[in-house]
Amino acid sequence: MSQTKSDLAAGTRLGRYEIRSKLGEGGMGTVYLAQDTELDRKVALKILSAELAANQDRMRRFVQEAKAAAALNHPNIAHIYEIGVSDGVNYIALEYVPGDSLRPHMHRRDRKLSVLLKYLLQVAEGLAKAHAEGIVHRDLKPDNIIITPEGYAKILDFGLAKLVERPSAESLEEPGEAPTMVAAQHSTPGMIMGTVGYMSPEQARGEEVDQRSDIFSFGCLLYEATTGRKPFKGDSTIDSLHKIIYEPAPAITDFNPAAPDELQRIIRKCLIKSRDKRYQTIRDAASDLEELLEQIKGRTDLDPSLAPASKSAISGMAHAGETDLEREPTLPTPSHAVSSAEYVVTEIKRHKLAAVLVFVIVVSAGVIASIWYWRSRSTATTIESIAVLPFDNQNRDPELDYLSDGITESLINKLAQLPNLRVVPRTTVFRYKGNQKDAITIGNELGVRTVLAGRLQRHGDTLVVSAEFIDVGENKQIWGEQYTQKISDALAVQQEISREISARLRPALSNEARRQLASRDTSNPEAYQFYLKGRYYWNKRTAENLRKAMEQFQQAADKDPNYALAYSGLADCYVLLPEYSGTSSSESIPQAIAFAQRALEFDDSLAAAHTSLAYAFENLWQWQESEKEFKRAIELDPNYPTAHHWYALLLRDTGRVDQAIAELKRAQELDPLSRVIGQTLASAYITKGDVDSAVEEARRVIDLDPNYPRAHDQLGLALVKQGKYTEALAAFRKAVELSQGNDRRALSSLGFGYAVTGNRAEAFAIVKELQQRYARQEVLGRDVAAVYAGLGDRDQALAWLDKDFQARSGALARTRKEIQFESLQNDQRFLDLFRRMGLQP
Repeated sequence: MSQTKSDLAAGTRLGRYEIRSKLGEGGMGTVYLAQDTELDRKVALKILSAELAANQDRMRRFVQEAKAAAALNHPNIAHIYEIGVSDGVNYIALEYVPGDSLRPHMHRRDRKLSVLLKYLLQVAEGLAKAHAEGIVHRDLKPDNIIITPEGYAKILDFGLAKLVERPSAESLEEPGEAPTMVAAQHSTPGMIMGTVGYMSPEQARGEEVDQRSDIFSFGCLLYEATTGRKPFKGDSTIDSLHKIIYEPAPAITDFNPAAPDELQRIIRKCLIKSRDKRYQTIRDAASDLEELLEQIKGRTDLDPSLAPASKSAISGMAHAGETDLEREPTLPTPSHAVSSAEYVVTEIKRHKLAAVLVFVIVVSAGVIASIWYWRSRSTATTIESIAVLPFDNQNRDPELDYLSDGITESLINKLAQLPNLRVVPRTTVFRYKGNQKDAITIGNELGVRTVLAGRLQRHGDTLVVSAEFIDVGENKQIWGEQYTQKISDALAVQQEISREISARLRPALSNEARRQLASRDTSNPEAYQFYLKGRYYWNKRTAENLRKAMEQFQQAADKDPNYALAYSGLADCYVLLPEYSGTSSSESIPQAIAFAQRALEFDDSLAAAHTSLAYAFENLWQWQESEKEFKRAIELDPNYPTAHHWYALLLRDTGRVDQAIAELKRAQELDPLSRVIGQTLASAYITKGDVDSAVEEARRVIDLDPNYPRAHDQLGLALVKQGKYTEALAAFRKAVELSQGNDRRALSSLGFGYAVTGNRAEAFAIVKELQQRYARQEVLGRDVAAVYAGLGDRDQALAWLDKDFQARSGALARTRKEIQFESLQNDQRFLDLFRRMGLQP
């Protein structure tokens, strides 16, 4: 007998199996009820189609997996008895399970949610057994679950997904064979396998799958059991695929208002787009579901009648002409009216026209899905730049500023990790905070292809976050979504948005990239909130706010001791304390090094931590170690502006001024609206002797932000060099006024300005104040020394600089070329300071 799909008459023998009746027919072949004459039991006998049987490679891989599946022995899994060949016919003998599929049970008007959840708990138990054996179902759906007359759920089709595997579009085995929506994911990534409406996002994207894909499908079953509808129902197959990958499922209470909150939580955790954030084992989901069942036992208010709109779908389920596109199957689908042996795309007995229609739908959907998938990949490669605009705090609640700013910065940092993508830095986009310009205008001003704009509102302890991803060139929205979460779970919002945008911008990341991204995250929502608050305070760059930031970062680390970014934040704080508070480097810098190294223990690819470590080494005058770390940071993230900025300080301090200016210009290219980078560039121009450029750059920064004290301070120093003392004093006074006297450098510069303009009484008054602040560790020795140098008192100036040397102050190296200390540049005592620091004077 040749391999065929022709009907086998009752009484036909295939080895020890005797055909009794035909049960169904589909793309895999024909299914019969048969009698095992040796063991005297009924079996479902699937006769494989000639096309499948002829593909030796596909059959080899299928047999390998089916053997593993056949070893499964569990009351909630239908057993695979045998794979064999008789008279040239390939067949599979499977356990015959009488009963209906789960689908009609989920769509009856009198359905009982507690009963459905009991069935699904049994499904979870069966999956747990399979997953423990390393077997993934890959096509979990209502039609692959039979409810027996005794009220038990049995999962069908374990191992059969391998049989319908197709090669990827890039390596078709047969000429002219079109890509379909069926593939075994772990062997041919890049193709879509599963059933639309139940497949996971990674399946829809054609990525490899694991047990967590089954967990997502299980969440779809829970959702449908609760609401009577699929969670990602679209107007077409392609619309459903889009929703699976990018859109959250509507709340179950939209369709079943009586559904428990705990059930909503379980379903949401199953349906998280990122598999790393879902339940990691089906056993965990089963445990939560079991507890819920105990809580709702006896409740009758949870079982709403089926919505009228779904009635037609149910009545048509037993017919081949079903036109619900979202339900379009890709692996064989048993009818609810016959036994588990009906592993067919749909029941085709009488309506050949319907069979043609189903075939057209399947093939069309496969082609469209493939086009969509590859086109989306192609489009993504053309999106090379993005600006994440500051999320709008619509409540205007100061207590939420940390959250709106923090989510924005977290997204910027996440997206900045994607290769070949230019992400506008925080300092530049935050210039638009509170700006009324529309996103398209801002995108054009920043010269980016795409913009992410967001808003958040607080309602009690609930946070509503809306986000839009906009194509600036096309002037259209690519994607938009609204998220509702507890404020305490803002982490979930940030992670979901970053995943959504990342998926649209770049092709799938490598496993190593995924590991690196995950290592920077925390799964602890409290830790994330503390981290956001830490960054909020750190960005304010004052002594008081740096200390507040340290408290928040420390609490983040306490909540999650493995949180790399929390330790990196602590390093950032300690490394800046000497600059902004006058704290001794010998006290703060070792702390900075310890925290940076701690961060790198968890994630050695974290450029920010390498940058902080490099800056710390520079402050300890460990010049070679510092340069090594700066180069490593820039290698890891060439687009990290701070790495280029702080590396320029090292280059300037070690006498390589031209290289320093080049690095600062690179940093400025990456972050054109950064005030501190512009101010440092003006300082470097003074060091080089290009005072006109220094004045021009300082004025440019002031135009950007007239309220930035250090730009006025830098302008004053350049004007002193030009001999414009009246203007210089005005600039120094403005810097002190804007900083409210709290910026140590501004106060020192004003004292220096008074000194060089002959206002000695005012200069001495500032010297006295600075000395008092030095005793409180609020300023550095160089701040006092600068005023004495302006007064012409070299001995006092050098004595105060020596205090910094004894404290190993990192700022001491910068005095070599600063205007305030030009009068000391021929003094051997001054030059000897730098020799002792390991620098050539």
